Amino acid sequence: MDIKSKIFNISSNEEFRAIALEVFRHQYNTLKVYNEYVTLLGIDPNSVDTIEKIPFLPIQFFKTHDVIGKNLSPEIIFTSSGTTGTETSRHQVTDLSLYVDSFARGFELFYGKPSDYCILALLPAYLERTGSSLVYMVDELIKQSKNPNSGFFLNQYDELVDLLVKLNANGQKCLLIGVTFALLDLAEKYNLNLNHTIVMETGGMKGRRKEMIREELHAILCKSFGVDTIHSEYGMTELLSQAYSNGNGIFRCPPWMKILLRDPYDPLNTKTTASSGAINVIDLANVNSCSFIQTQDMGKLFADGSFEVMGRMDNAPIRGCNLLVY
Repeated sequence: MDIKSKIFNISSNEEFRAIALEVFRHQYNTLKVYNEYVTLLGIDPNSVDTIEKIPFLPIQFFKTHDVIGKNLSPEIIFTSSGTTGTETSRHQVTDLSLYVDSFARGFELFYGKPSDYCILALLPAYLERTGSSLVYMVDELIKQSKNPNSGFFLNQYDELVDLLVKLNANGQKCLLIGVTFALLDLAEKYNLNLNHTIVMETGGMKGRRKEMIREELHAILCKSFGVDTIHSEYGMTELLSQAYSNGNGIFRCPPWMKILLRDPYDPLNTKTTASSGAINVIDLANVNSCSFIQTQDMGKLFADGSFEVMGRMDNAPIRGCNLLVY
């Protein structure tokens, strides 16, 4: 199935729905764990004629099963961070070019070409382990920026701040992308006026700081960095696509990704009219694993397809991507 050329050229909701149903049938036939899951639910795949009827695979399956198409081998395996004693998710990616296409096209859709920016990454918790899909993505965007000052920073806060001030004085557009606790550490030590910089948090305190409500966190960061809004990225190990927020915690998806909501007490009940519930993600870039993921996040969905993440479901483990307490 030549799905790659299709998914990145979706131009309407009708086209998205048609391709999503095609991907569902493809994955039902080629993905063993998904086939077994749909069968155990007693769902006839021939009855699935709308995306609301598609069964969504619980995200926990990435911790316990191989979620990969039949006769395919992984080109790379991305892993979640996890905490001591917890299982980690394993996303076996068979075609890295799908991931690169997805994040590069998504970034350009929302922010323009990476070459327009100097990209500075403050991702200490991710850099300190292997298998991070976020580090892979940012590393590739840094390469695409072709800016000699672009790069990763671990704990070199003074060096990072000196560079940010210098680049800002030169009028250089910058993207500072950071894990939440590190950006907060930086914000508590410096007061800056970065009027040429986008500050983007990827979420996650990684157990190093107390979780905060988004409004409080963003107010601190805005004041310390001298920016009007804080941008955010919503992604996870189990996905190959990202949603972005350019402020106020409202995320938008690229055309090949869509958010649906489900009843948190009845996970097979997709809520077609309610504005809040548990988040289901359709990521068509996941064509060789599973494109229909039942997350453990709670959210609000708006009429234009944008959404807000409200936090985690009760008893769900804390994860390291975009997670703030609301």
